[in-house]
Amino acid sequence: MGDKVLLVDDETDFLSVMSERLQTRGFDVETSDSAKNAVDQIEETDYDAVVLDLQMPGMDGIEVLKQIREKRPELQVILLTGHGSVEKGVEAIKLGAMDFLEKPADLEMISEKIKKAKQKRMLIMDKMTEKRIVDIVNRYGM
Repeated sequence: MGDKVLLVDDETDFLSVMSERLQTRGFDVETSDSAKNAVDQIEETDYDAVVLDLQMPGMDGIEVLKQIREKRPELQVILLTGHGSVEKGVEAIKLGAMDFLEKPADLEMISEKIKKAKQKRMLIMDKMTEKRIVDIVNRYGM
């Protein structure tokens, strides 16, 4: 099974096409057409990366990013936008997004970003596990 990715965008045609294209490259892709559903899915399922649209009705990508950082700080987020701005990109990176890409994003570039996201997540998870082990050893004096 490939890298597990959550693709979030309110444009269902985009979701369908991008999901299919990523699956043909070996990724295990789930989709969400709303920010709220995406947040729910993130709480229930482990993903290696989230590819998230910045402009969505209701809750935008920046707000979703903040919630992901609260609930799953190890999860790597790649923001996509059709309406890119330097300010939003800088804000997203400061809030912990791994990257910020403009639509239409090159499939090869997205694939590489997802692979890097998985590697980064794995390093973070290893450090978190190591810290828990050290805490246990210190607490119980093993």
